[in-house]
Amino acid sequence: MAVLSVSDMTRKEALLAELAADVPHPPARVAAPSSDAALARLNQLGTQLWLDTGNLEEASKLWRTETTALTTNNTLANQVVQTGIMDEDIKNAAAKVRDLEPGISIDDLVQDVVFVVNCHIALRLVSAFGARVSVELHPAVGHDIEHTVRYAQRYYAVNPQHFIVKIPMTPEGFCAVARARAMDIPINYTLGFSARQNYLAALLSSPDYCNIFLGRLNAVVADNKMGDGKNVGERVTLASQQALRELRTLHNHVHTRQIAASMRSGEQMFTLAGVDVYTAPPKAMAEFLAAGHAPDSIVSRIHEEYPVQLADGYSHEFVEQLWTVDDGFRQMAQELANQGGTTLTGYDLRQADAHHKTRLFSHFTQEEQSVIRSDGKIPNTARWMQRAALDDLMTESALQSFIVDQNAFDNRIRSLIAGA
Repeated sequence: MAVLSVSDMTRKEALLAELAADVPHPPARVAAPSSDAALARLNQLGTQLWLDTGNLEEASKLWRTETTALTTNNTLANQVVQTGIMDEDIKNAAAKVRDLEPGISIDDLVQDVVFVVNCHIALRLVSAFGARVSVELHPAVGHDIEHTVRYAQRYYAVNPQHFIVKIPMTPEGFCAVARARAMDIPINYTLGFSARQNYLAALLSSPDYCNIFLGRLNAVVADNKMGDGKNVGERVTLASQQALRELRTLHNHVHTRQIAASMRSGEQMFTLAGVDVYTAPPKAMAEFLAAGHAPDSIVSRIHEEYPVQLADGYSHEFVEQLWTVDDGFRQMAQELANQGGTTLTGYDLRQADAHHKTRLFSHFTQEEQSVIRSDGKIPNTARWMQRAALDDLMTESALQSFIVDQNAFDNRIRSLIAGA
């Protein structure tokens, strides 16, 4: 494959930015939204409200004065692409990239086109709502620092004011986030499932946002009969919120905000009041609005420690570790931070993890990844309890589930650009 010269690389970046920003028939701005007193109360308690949907019609029905951002993901983008409405845009983008770089591999071309499509979906939301949008990377770059940073730079070049770049929580992701933040690129460090993951992320790489996918945590405990699942995700979210508040107080460079993600109900919006950010899916937002909570009934819950009922027959530490940041883990995190996040590699993080016996970074083989992928978003924990920590397993499960949707997305593009 031919290697691009420096000048051609610059031209390619300019071309991708141009293709990504050229959205055919962008939607008009939605009518001035109404205000909601209960949502306003959440804002007063310090909670930013984002809609967890990229569906413009769906979002328009729920958009209020108090909502400020939206999120997109691989699943949504795949749904849009499968309709065929972007076929011509896909062919056009592929042809122009191939004209500039005739030797480009099909895999690299697909990733470039995926970037363009994701930008078009996100920019339509920006056009309609004038809001910030959290945009997704291709999961194939999740363990590649250089490519992760490159795509973060590409998103930032398209719309630095409105785009927040999602980066998945892998060892390489920690390092890529540190490099991207050093360039002032807004980052949403996604696929987080424990307080300790987010503690390390904030101290080491200071993303703008990090997540707890709380609905999946409730589900994994209930589905695997480790307990009834009630309050697990809520407990972890609030523990992570407290850990981040501690770091923001102690370290001037840490500004990371906690996202309560993967909500399943409007009630969770009530019981997590005061958390920095909600990414509320339409179902949860609609339920909350319909509940008609009196504003004075909504109070901050960030100091709550909701009880969790766990079953007998296995080590409770497997679940309790999700909301625990112990002294040994803090020591490892501080040692890594002292080395400087922008100089570290995924190997460095795995070595530190092995040395401190914190079991945060397992190396799953391809065969193990295939098994995890076949389980879907909620893994069968019995086969993994002695192999990996639950937060690490859940992050890998989430990444593998993204890959399933991304493969369908990619295959559609491959079929369209084969002769482009």
